[in-house]
Amino acid sequence: MSRIGLKPIDIPSGVEIKIDDKNFVEIKGPKGAIGQQLSPEMEIKIEENQILVNRPSENKRHKSLHGLTRTLIANMIEGVTKGYEKKLEIHGTGYRAQKQGKKLILNLGFSHPIELEDPEGIEVEVPAANQIIVKGIDKQKVGNYAAVIRDFRKPEPYKGKGIRYADEVIRRKVGKTGN
Repeated sequence: MSRIGLKPIDIPSGVEIKIDDKNFVEIKGPKGAIGQQLSPEMEIKIEENQILVNRPSENKRHKSLHGLTRTLIANMIEGVTKGYEKKLEIHGTGYRAQKQGKKLILNLGFSHPIELEDPEGIEVEVPAANQIIVKGIDKQKVGNYAAVIRDFRKPEPYKGKGIRYADEVIRRKVGKTGN
């Protein structure tokens, strides 16, 4: 039984929600607008400043879609009101990031700098040469772009060099010892 799917979602002030008959949910808020096609099998209703998600039956597929649908709607509402952000840290001698217009330039010890164009709806800030902040209203896009940046130089376990999330803990290994 999905206990998350049963919880109603409160609609904050300043947020407009439109749900069509095929469950395309469109949400507008102070930070922007976002829309997503959700499963047409779920029943989504707006009642008294709350959104309720109901499932048509008790079969396994509907149970799994119930919590997912509710969470996706809650994430969209949080995105248009507060927004999402991921912080990345760069560790390593000579490793750095910089911003030029809509491009992120990473120097990560390769023979060439890596240039990344900011995706639509995503904002990237570089407050220091060893910090990157990825911001946006879509939780999935923010997390995905942060993972793409991290993949260029994942943190290694011996010296801890690479790009890591700000809250990530790297398990360190002991290197070789000479006799």
